[in-house]
Amino acid sequence: METPSEPRWLTGEERETWLSLASMLIRLPSALDAQLQRDAGVTHFEYQALAALSEAPDRTRRMSELAVLAEGSLSRLSQVISRLEKRGWVRRTPDPTDGRYTLASLTEEGWAKIVETAPGHVEAVRNLVFDPLTKAQTRHLRDICRRIGQAVDPNDTCLGSRKEPA
Repeated sequence: METPSEPRWLTGEERETWLSLASMLIRLPSALDAQLQRDAGVTHFEYQALAALSEAPDRTRRMSELAVLAEGSLSRLSQVISRLEKRGWVRRTPDPTDGRYTLASLTEEGWAKIVETAPGHVEAVRNLVFDPLTKAQTRHLRDICRRIGQAVDPNDTCLGSRKEPA
């Protein structure tokens, strides 16, 4: 009979690294959400959905694709899109090429909201993430995040995990 193997406990350095990463994973999204709520009256998730639409051809995406890009479930996205529709920033329509899908489209008012909100959000990202790092550390951070992302989901289609062409 095989005996269970001993757990691979973290070393002291690995534990410190893990605790730092876990803390950052909790605190950074909260800080970004607070900035967006304070300055633009939107959540970070709402902003991600609006931004993903703003970068799409014709500012339109299938809801299922948008859910992946916004890093959320389709049901959560649907609730958020309903709120954004009420504000006049997004509209939903059936996909004319396949009625099983729903399209979300950024309205002109939604485009104006992104144009107004993006500078403050980018400044917050710069202050919180990039300003404390050197250029080399930024490259290392990108590579580290991609490697961890691939370990979590080898089929990840999120924009941040895509490798640049060689």
